[in-house]
Amino acid sequence: MDLPTQTHLTTLRDLLNFRRGELRADVRAGQSAGHGSAEAAAHEVLDRKDEAAQQQLADVSIAREQHELDELALVEAALHRLDSATYGDCVQCGKPIALQRLLVQPAAQRCAPCQAAHEHALSHAQ
Repeated sequence: MDLPTQTHLTTLRDLLNFRRGELRADVRAGQSAGHGSAEAAAHEVLDRKDEAAQQQLADVSIAREQHELDELALVEAALHRLDSATYGDCVQCGKPIALQRLLVQPAAQRCAPCQAAHEHALSHAQ
């Protein structure tokens, strides 16, 4: 492996490790904040508008946490692919993923054309 490739892989690993740390901290913070707000809300007298607003905030919080957990799984999968020397290859077609794409989205599993086809298929499946 040439030096520029090794440098890129080191940079990408650093990006993935940094993002993993951010996501883990966000998930921990969200879990601890969720417990405290639920206890505080249990002692308040609320009308229906307040209850609806709290439910909406809780739903958004749950969705955000799930998104963070999903992204964390993608980042950890990318780190595993780095360790197993399969990182940078599209999981769908097997062709190399463009370096520019990996620098922007280090956890990318697919090349841009395969990702577009995947998203198109998902949108039509709904």
